[in-house]
Amino acid sequence: MHLLWEELRSAVPLIVHGNPYLLSIVSFTVEVAAIATAAAALIGLPIGLAIGLGRFRGRHALHVLANASLGLPPVLVGLFLFLILVPQGPLGSLHLLITKQAVFIAQTILALPYVVALTAAAIQGLPQGLLSQARVLGAGRRQLATLALREARIGVMAALIAALGSALSEVGAIVIVGGNVYGFDQTLASAALYEANAARYDDAVAIGIVLIALILVLMCAIGVLQQQGAGIRLRFRSAS
Repeated sequence: MHLLWEELRSAVPLIVHGNPYLLSIVSFTVEVAAIATAAAALIGLPIGLAIGLGRFRGRHALHVLANASLGLPPVLVGLFLFLILVPQGPLGSLHLLITKQAVFIAQTILALPYVVALTAAAIQGLPQGLLSQARVLGAGRRQLATLALREARIGVMAALIAALGSALSEVGAIVIVGGNVYGFDQTLASAALYEANAARYDDAVAIGIVLIALILVLMCAIGVLQQQGAGIRLRFRSAS
Protein backbone atom coordinates (compact mmCIF):
# COMPACT_ATOMS: atom_id res chain seq x y z
CA MET A 1 0.00 0.00 0.00
CA HIS A 2 2.88 2.36 0.73
CA LEU A 3 4.20 2.00 -2.83
CA LEU A 4 0.75 2.61 -4.31
CA TRP A 5 0.25 5.71 -2.17
CA GLU A 6 3.64 7.12 -3.14
CA GLU A 7 2.97 6.58 -6.84
CA LEU A 8 -0.43 8.25 -6.52
CA ARG A 9 1.16 11.23 -4.78
CA SER A 10 3.69 11.52 -7.59
CA ALA A 11 1.09 11.07 -10.32
CA VAL A 12 -1.35 13.77 -9.24
CA PRO A 13 1.04 16.73 -9.87
CA LEU A 14 1.70 15.43 -13.39
CA ILE A 15 -2.01 15.78 -14.10
CA VAL A 16 -2.61 19.03 -12.23
CA HIS A 17 0.37 20.89 -13.71
CA GLY A 18 -0.30 19.72 -17.26
CA ASN A 19 2.68 17.52 -18.12
CA PRO A 20 3.39 18.16 -21.86
CA TYR A 21 3.91 14.47 -22.58
CA LEU A 22 0.63 13.59 -20.91
CA LEU A 23 -1.23 16.36 -22.74
CA SER A 24 0.10 15.18 -26.10
CA ILE A 25 -1.05 11.63 -25.36
CA VAL A 26 -4.50 12.84 -24.33
CA SER A 27 -4.75 14.88 -27.52
CA PHE A 28 -3.81 11.95 -29.75
CA THR A 29 -6.10 9.58 -27.85
CA VAL A 30 -9.08 11.89 -28.37
CA GLU A 31 -8.12 12.27 -32.04
CA VAL A 32 -7.90 8.51 -32.53
CA ALA A 33 -11.17 7.88 -30.72
CA ALA A 34 -13.01 10.57 -32.68
CA ILE A 35 -11.70 9.48 -36.09
CA ALA A 36 -12.21 5.77 -35.41
CA THR A 37 -15.73 6.28 -34.08
CA ALA A 38 -16.70 8.56 -36.97
CA ALA A 39 -15.31 6.11 -39.54
CA ALA A 40 -16.98 3.17 -37.82
CA ALA A 41 -20.29 5.06 -37.79
CA LEU A 42 -19.96 5.96 -41.47
CA ILE A 43 -19.35 2.32 -42.39
CA GLY A 44 -21.31 0.54 -39.68
CA LEU A 45 -24.60 2.44 -39.58
CA PRO A 46 -25.60 1.46 -43.15
CA ILE A 47 -24.65 -2.15 -42.43
CA GLY A 48 -26.58 -2.14 -39.16
CA LEU A 49 -29.57 -0.63 -40.93
CA ALA A 50 -29.39 -3.29 -43.65
CA ILE A 51 -29.32 -6.06 -41.05
CA GLY A 52 -32.07 -4.50 -38.96
CA LEU A 53 -34.41 -3.61 -41.81
CA GLY A 54 -33.45 -6.08 -44.52
CA ARG A 55 -35.40 -9.09 -45.66
CA PHE A 56 -32.64 -10.77 -47.62
CA ARG A 57 -31.35 -14.31 -47.19
CA GLY A 58 -28.44 -14.57 -44.80
CA ARG A 59 -29.48 -11.57 -42.70
CA HIS A 60 -29.59 -13.61 -39.48
CA ALA A 61 -26.17 -15.10 -40.23
CA LEU A 62 -24.76 -11.59 -40.67
CA HIS A 63 -26.26 -10.52 -37.37
CA VAL A 64 -24.74 -13.52 -35.60
CA LEU A 65 -21.39 -12.71 -37.21
CA ALA A 66 -21.65 -9.09 -36.08
CA ASN A 67 -22.43 -10.16 -32.52
CA ALA A 68 -19.57 -12.66 -32.54
CA SER A 69 -17.14 -10.00 -33.74
CA LEU A 70 -17.74 -8.07 -30.51
CA GLY A 71 -15.43 -10.60 -28.86
CA LEU A 72 -12.73 -10.28 -31.50
CA PRO A 73 -9.34 -10.17 -29.69
CA PRO A 74 -7.58 -6.87 -30.46
CA VAL A 75 -4.23 -8.64 -30.66
CA LEU A 76 -5.51 -10.80 -33.53
CA VAL A 77 -6.71 -7.69 -35.36
CA GLY A 78 -3.30 -6.12 -34.89
CA LEU A 79 -1.54 -9.26 -36.09
CA PHE A 80 -3.78 -9.49 -39.16
CA LEU A 81 -3.14 -5.85 -40.05
CA PHE A 82 0.58 -6.26 -39.42
CA LEU A 83 0.79 -9.14 -41.90
CA ILE A 84 -1.07 -7.07 -44.47
CA LEU A 85 0.94 -3.87 -43.96
CA VAL A 86 4.48 -5.27 -43.71
CA PRO A 87 6.61 -4.55 -46.81
CA GLN A 88 6.14 -8.15 -47.97
CA GLY A 89 2.35 -7.96 -47.44
CA PRO A 90 -0.44 -7.10 -49.90
CA LEU A 91 -0.52 -3.43 -48.81
CA GLY A 92 3.15 -3.08 -47.96
CA SER A 93 3.69 -0.56 -50.74
CA LEU A 94 1.52 1.94 -48.85
CA HIS A 95 4.11 2.14 -46.04
CA LEU A 96 1.44 2.41 -43.34
CA LEU A 97 3.10 0.24 -40.71
CA ILE A 98 4.30 2.13 -37.61
CA THR A 99 2.28 5.21 -38.55
CA LYS A 100 -0.63 7.09 -37.05
CA GLN A 101 -2.76 6.05 -40.00
CA ALA A 102 -2.27 2.40 -39.04
CA VAL A 103 -3.53 3.21 -35.54
CA PHE A 104 -6.63 4.88 -37.01
CA ILE A 105 -7.33 1.83 -39.18
CA ALA A 106 -6.89 -0.63 -36.32
CA GLN A 107 -9.15 1.30 -33.98
CA THR A 108 -11.81 1.70 -36.67
CA ILE A 109 -11.88 -2.05 -37.25
CA LEU A 110 -12.23 -2.67 -33.52
CA ALA A 111 -14.99 -0.06 -33.11
CA LEU A 112 -16.95 -1.22 -36.17
CA PRO A 113 -18.58 -4.35 -34.62
CA TYR A 114 -20.12 -2.28 -31.83
CA VAL A 115 -21.80 0.06 -34.29
CA VAL A 116 -23.05 -2.74 -36.55
CA ALA A 117 -24.26 -5.18 -33.90
CA LEU A 118 -25.84 -2.69 -31.49
CA THR A 119 -27.47 -0.63 -34.25
CA ALA A 120 -29.03 -3.75 -35.76
CA ALA A 121 -30.24 -4.88 -32.34
CA ALA A 122 -31.74 -1.45 -31.59
CA ILE A 123 -33.65 -1.41 -34.87
CA GLN A 124 -34.89 -4.98 -34.48
CA GLY A 125 -36.14 -4.03 -31.02
CA LEU A 126 -38.54 -1.44 -32.42
CA PRO A 127 -42.31 -2.21 -32.26
CA GLN A 128 -43.10 -4.65 -35.05
CA GLY A 129 -46.00 -2.67 -36.44
CA LEU A 130 -44.08 0.61 -36.75
CA LEU A 131 -41.97 -0.22 -39.77
CA SER A 132 -44.67 -2.40 -41.32
CA GLN A 133 -47.10 0.50 -41.18
CA ALA A 134 -44.52 2.79 -42.77
CA ARG A 135 -44.07 0.30 -45.60
CA VAL A 136 -47.83 0.06 -46.12
CA LEU A 137 -48.02 3.84 -46.33
CA GLY A 138 -45.49 3.78 -49.15
CA ALA A 139 -42.29 4.78 -47.36
CA GLY A 140 -39.16 4.25 -49.44
CA ARG A 141 -35.87 2.79 -48.25
CA ARG A 142 -34.41 6.15 -47.31
CA GLN A 143 -37.55 7.14 -45.41
CA LEU A 144 -37.58 3.80 -43.60
CA ALA A 145 -33.93 4.19 -42.65
CA THR A 146 -34.52 7.71 -41.35
CA LEU A 147 -37.54 6.56 -39.35
CA ALA A 148 -35.66 3.59 -37.90
CA LEU A 149 -32.67 5.69 -36.86
CA ARG A 150 -34.92 8.30 -35.26
CA GLU A 151 -36.99 5.80 -33.31
CA ALA A 152 -33.97 3.73 -32.27
CA ARG A 153 -31.80 6.76 -31.51
CA ILE A 154 -31.15 5.75 -27.89
CA GLY A 155 -29.76 2.38 -28.96
CA VAL A 156 -27.79 3.93 -31.82
CA MET A 157 -26.24 6.51 -29.48
CA ALA A 158 -25.32 3.71 -27.07
CA ALA A 159 -23.66 1.90 -29.99
CA LEU A 160 -21.59 4.97 -30.82
CA ILE A 161 -20.60 5.45 -27.17
CA ALA A 162 -19.55 1.80 -26.93
CA ALA A 163 -17.46 2.22 -30.08
CA LEU A 164 -15.88 5.33 -28.61
CA GLY A 165 -15.10 3.48 -25.39
CA SER A 166 -13.44 0.71 -27.36
CA ALA A 167 -11.31 3.22 -29.24
CA LEU A 168 -10.25 4.85 -25.97
CA SER A 169 -9.24 1.75 -24.06
CA GLU A 170 -7.86 -0.75 -26.60
CA VAL A 171 -4.10 -1.32 -26.59
CA GLY A 172 -3.09 -4.59 -28.27
CA ALA A 173 -3.60 -3.66 -31.92
CA ILE A 174 -2.04 -0.21 -31.44
CA VAL A 175 1.17 -1.67 -30.07
CA ILE A 176 1.48 -4.12 -32.97
CA VAL A 177 0.70 -1.87 -35.94
CA GLY A 178 1.73 1.49 -34.47
CA GLY A 179 4.82 0.38 -32.62
CA ASN A 180 3.86 2.34 -29.48
CA VAL A 181 6.55 4.88 -30.35
CA TYR A 182 7.22 7.25 -27.45
CA GLY A 183 5.48 10.59 -27.94
CA PHE A 184 4.46 9.79 -31.53
CA ASP A 185 1.54 7.37 -31.87
CA GLN A 186 0.76 6.51 -28.26
CA THR A 187 -2.72 6.55 -26.83
CA LEU A 188 -3.43 6.67 -23.11
CA ALA A 189 -3.79 2.89 -22.92
CA SER A 190 -0.62 2.10 -24.88
CA ALA A 191 1.35 4.81 -23.09
CA ALA A 192 0.37 3.37 -19.71
CA LEU A 193 1.73 0.01 -20.86
CA TYR A 194 4.91 1.68 -22.13
CA GLU A 195 5.55 3.52 -18.85
CA ALA A 196 4.79 0.46 -16.74
CA ASN A 197 7.26 -1.62 -18.75
CA ALA A 198 9.85 1.12 -18.25
CA ALA A 199 9.18 1.05 -14.46
CA ARG A 200 8.05 4.71 -14.51
CA TYR A 201 5.05 3.92 -12.40
CA ASP A 202 4.14 7.49 -11.47
CA ASP A 203 3.70 8.35 -15.16
CA ALA A 204 1.77 5.11 -15.73
CA VAL A 205 -0.56 5.87 -12.81
CA ALA A 206 -1.13 9.44 -14.01
CA ILE A 207 -2.00 8.19 -17.48
CA GLY A 208 -4.28 5.55 -15.98
CA ILE A 209 -6.14 8.13 -13.89
CA VAL A 210 -6.83 10.26 -16.96
CA LEU A 211 -7.98 7.22 -18.93
CA ILE A 212 -10.31 6.13 -16.15
CA ALA A 213 -11.72 9.67 -15.98
CA LEU A 214 -12.55 9.58 -19.69
CA ILE A 215 -14.18 6.16 -19.38
CA LEU A 216 -16.25 7.36 -16.41
CA VAL A 217 -17.51 10.25 -18.51
CA LEU A 218 -18.61 7.72 -21.14
CA MET A 219 -20.35 5.56 -18.56
CA CYS A 220 -22.22 8.59 -17.23
CA ALA A 221 -23.33 9.40 -20.77
CA ILE A 222 -24.61 5.84 -21.23
CA GLY A 223 -26.51 6.11 -17.93
CA VAL A 224 -28.19 9.32 -19.09
CA LEU A 225 -29.18 7.68 -22.38
CA GLN A 226 -30.62 4.68 -20.55
CA GLN A 227 -32.67 6.95 -18.29
CA GLN A 228 -33.99 8.84 -21.29
CA GLY A 229 -34.93 5.57 -22.97
CA ALA A 230 -36.74 4.40 -19.84
CA GLY A 231 -38.61 7.71 -19.66
CA ILE A 232 -39.68 7.44 -23.28
CA ARG A 233 -40.99 3.89 -22.75
CA LEU A 234 -42.80 4.97 -19.58
CA ARG A 235 -44.53 7.89 -21.31
CA PHE A 236 -45.47 5.62 -24.21
CA ARG A 237 -47.06 3.06 -21.88
CA SER A 238 -48.89 5.78 -19.96
CA ALA A 239 -50.31 7.26 -23.17
CA SER A 240 -51.46 3.85 -24.37
